[in-house]
Amino acid sequence: MSNNEMTRNLEQLLESLIKMVGNSNKNLDGLQKRVSQLEWIIKEQQHEIKERDDLIRIYSSHSQEPSSITPFRL
Repeated sequence: MSNNEMTRNLEQLLESLIKMVGNSNKNLDGLQKRVSQLEWIIKEQQHEIKERDDLIRIYSSHSQEPSSITPFRL
């Protein structure tokens, strides 16, 4: 094998490796983006659940207290 052939083969190998790494990076970027989206969705759901639970707790505590308002009578 001549020196030129070896050089060309190494260049082709290097190009192939660069393409493979580039594709892997694209896949990794896409995966990281999806993970970020899922984390955001989970945080939003947790926030909504906390707000709902807070409202339920507030409503429950008010409904158990005796009413200080005197009913209106005719």
